[in-house]
Amino acid sequence: MLQAEQGDTKKRLLEAAGEIFSEKGFKAATVREICRSAKANVAAVHYHFGDKAGLYKALLAEAFESGLRRYPTTMNLAPGAGCGERLFAYVHSFLLRMLGSGRTAWCGKLMARELHEPTEALDHVVERYIVPLAEELRGIVAEALGNRAKAGDARTLACAMSVVGQCQYVFRSRAVIGRLAPQVRFDEAGILALARHITAFSLSALKNMPPEPEAMQRESGSRGASVGIAEGPA
Repeated sequence: MLQAEQGDTKKRLLEAAGEIFSEKGFKAATVREICRSAKANVAAVHYHFGDKAGLYKALLAEAFESGLRRYPTTMNLAPGAGCGERLFAYVHSFLLRMLGSGRTAWCGKLMARELHEPTEALDHVVERYIVPLAEELRGIVAEALGNRAKAGDARTLACAMSVVGQCQYVFRSRAVIGRLAPQVRFDEAGILALARHITAFSLSALKNMPPEPEAMQRESGSRGASVGIAEGPA
């Protein structure tokens, strides 16, 4: 019974911390405030997470892992799916994780805040979650570009960033979109429509990219490793 109670306390702390950190940020949020919301004592944070920074790091990991469990980047596609289907699944998963509603709606907001106001936890998040996600997307993009591209070259990286940028714009600019185009919806059907559009737009661009001049190819080879992708959460 004691173990079950401890697990329940840990879960309540993570849920309360998600709401409060996503609203206030790491610096402004306090352990006492989180514990009050979770109906737990301050000692519980030290027991389960060590300190405030440990709680925050665990929360970011939980945001990514719970989002990817619910909406995997393949969206359960059958093996052997083409790059167009895989790109759509990836984009759809990304949008659902950022724009989803319900009890864990704080996940996207938390990651957006972390990218805007990075903490020491960002290095862990990038290494554990964002790097594999970025590599997966670059592989899809390279396949869509065809023989002209490799997953690690600068053009592929730039194209992958363009795909991610479309998704992040939708998330970051919902308030503006709501005023400019109130017909755009952010429910499941609306997210599905956005995913289809971003995928179709991106595939058209990828399949019609002009060949790079030789000089640009040489330059790309020398600096391609320095270009990265910032992925959203859970």
